[in-house]
Formats: sequence, structure tokens, C-alpha cells
Amino acid sequence: MRLLADENFPKPFVEALRAGGHDVLWARTDLARASDVALLDLAESEARITLTLDKDFWQIAVQRRSQLAQSGVVLFRIRPATPENLAPLVRAFDKADTTWAGHISIITADGIQMVTARKR
Repeated sequence: MRLLADENFPKPFVEALRAGGHDVLWARTDLARASDVALLDLAESEARITLTLDKDFWQIAVQRRSQLAQSGVVLFRIRPATPENLAPLVRAFDKADTTWAGHISIITADGIQMVTARKR
């Protein structure tokens, strides 16, 4: 899977996803200083799923002029976002048999919620 991890996404999980065979760009090192809007535009142009802990991506995705078709946003929500708490959510994402593209999704300890990324 082609992924774009936001700068706030922890390095150990970026490395684990890469080790699992995923093509992962990490904003912190591969796209330093890119705005959230630019990251989402890149994800759409390269058909990458954006992984983030930042709920602002939800708003940006909803407000885009064109809907997400090739990409999607996956928001991991857990408090505190420690590696121990985040690990089961990342595993759930990695093992989920779903189409992330065209959706804005939230993964919590209670499960996965997906909303179609439609234009308003």
C-alpha cells in the first residue's frame, strides 16, 4: 500500500509499515515543511493514504475543491497517543481488508469509522 505518514506519526510505526512492505513517505523527513494542504494534494496525486494523529486533516479533506478519489485520510485517535496505545490501532489499520481511497476514516480503540469523502 502507498502511504503518506504525517510528521506527527511516530517513526517506529513508519519503519514497521515499511518493513511490512508498504511504500511510506514520512512528512518529517521526506517532505519537511510541507503544509497539510500540500501533503494531502501530494497524497491524492500519488494515490497515497494519509496517516495522521492530526484532526485538521479531516477538515482539510472535507473542504477540498475536488473530492479525494485516489487517496484517503486515516486519523488515529487515542489518548494519550503513546506507542503502547497506538500500536493496536496501527495493527488494525494494517490488517483491515478495506478500501481506504475515497474515504476519511477514524480508527479508535472501539473500531474503524469511515465516511465517504464527498464534495459538499
